[in-house]
Amino acid sequence: MKQILVLFFFFIFYPLYANETASLSISQLAKKLHLYGGQKAIIQWERVFSSQRHLKRYHLDELPVSERLELKKYLIDHAADSEQPIIPGL
Repeated sequence: MKQILVLFFFFIFYPLYANETASLSISQLAKKLHLYGGQKAIIQWERVFSSQRHLKRYHLDELPVSERLELKKYLIDHAADSEQPIIPGL
């Protein structure tokens, strides 16, 4: 019975923990690259990720495509004109 209970809690709470750690690593990656969502508006972040020149400027061309897409989503979600902007220092 204990094993079933442990497995139940593992399958319920591990996905929640995994999503939290994934978003944490993306925010850490953004900090490492000195990118903050509040630096630009949504349209500007879309322009950065669509231009090869901008990708090279911010060293985003070195990232795997999956990480680049997650980072793009994170930065757009926290852009200056989004519902939840992240502004450095606050």
